[in-house]
Amino acid sequence: MEKSIEISLLFDFYGELLSEKKREAASLYFNEDLSLSEIAQHMGITRQGVSDLIRRSESELYDFENKLGLYSRFEAINASALKIKELSQSIAEESNGGTKAKALDIFTEAVKIESLEA
Repeated sequence: MEKSIEISLLFDFYGELLSEKKREAASLYFNEDLSLSEIAQHMGITRQGVSDLIRRSESELYDFENKLGLYSRFEAINASALKIKELSQSIAEESNGGTKAKALDIFTEAVKIESLEA
């Protein structure tokens, strides 16, 4: 996965744990795609200051993920939901009667889990 996308995803999970300045700099850089100069002008600090804030933000976001693992768990749950959905659809296609109805119920629940991602 591209680093900036990974950081944006981690920011979605852990951004509120960053200090206000780090959160603002990281959001402008990764989510709004502003340059260091544009962010420096917006925040009233130097480009080096912005660079330092972003570097520390990245480090903290990775530390949060290493300690809490919320993004990893989220991805694992989504992968499991997708697998359950595929298996239940397969069972429903190969079955009839009560088994098919249960498989469709499982499929529906997996779709609900999968939609939590949105």
